Amino acid sequence: MSALFDLYESLPRQGPGDRETLDFTLRIIRAGGSERILDAGCGSGADIDELLAWALAGHASAVDSLVPFVEQVVKRYGDDPRVEAVATDMETFTGPFDLIWSDGALYFLGLDAGLRSFHSMLAPSGALVFSHPAYFNKTPSPAATDFWEGEGEVFDHETVYEKVPAAEYTVFDALKLPYAAWKAYYLPIQSRIDALKSLASGDMVATLEGAQREIDGWRKARAETGYLQIIAEPV
Repeated sequence: MSALFDLYESLPRQGPGDRETLDFTLRIIRAGGSERILDAGCGSGADIDELLAWALAGHASAVDSLVPFVEQVVKRYGDDPRVEAVATDMETFTGPFDLIWSDGALYFLGLDAGLRSFHSMLAPSGALVFSHPAYFNKTPSPAATDFWEGEGEVFDHETVYEKVPAAEYTVFDALKLPYAAWKAYYLPIQSRIDALKSLASGDMVATLEGAQREIDGWRKARAETGYLQIIAEPV
């Protein structure tokens, strides 16, 4: 586990995403004041600055189950009263929140369970934005299914979309997370792999090889699979 954190905890992001996509999303839900925000699965806090730029008088509860990532958030925002960082499971919060932002993390709860859990945390006029693994066709290739091996349930994008209104939400928009968002995640990892591999030993060798396989797998399958990002509000 220490080798894994040595690779990932210093990276700018622990999952795909970029500022342009985040800004586009926040413009759709048209807010920006004193909103109460839950950054569910915050990693080391890559999106907190942008979320607080959207809600200048707001408050962000940043939660992740991995302590080293939360410690980084605390280090960066420890003196900012607008940010609360907690190392716990996402579903332990009660809310109410005006925005729940879950970038590639809701699926750790299971899609149906995650939608139910977040629904109970949202204010009546709140919004949920989440990204979920999806296949972009009904018959994904072995390369696409291999990419998500061990990652839990992955559905085609139509099924992901249909489960949201079935969980008592209204869907505002749904989009495939763009190539730039994946590049923003994988390019720093590739640079880190290239910098470490000549000196790596022990567990770090296997960690770097696993990360390289993930990047290579994404390159093969990215036309067929990725994240579907959905913007919704509770009914």
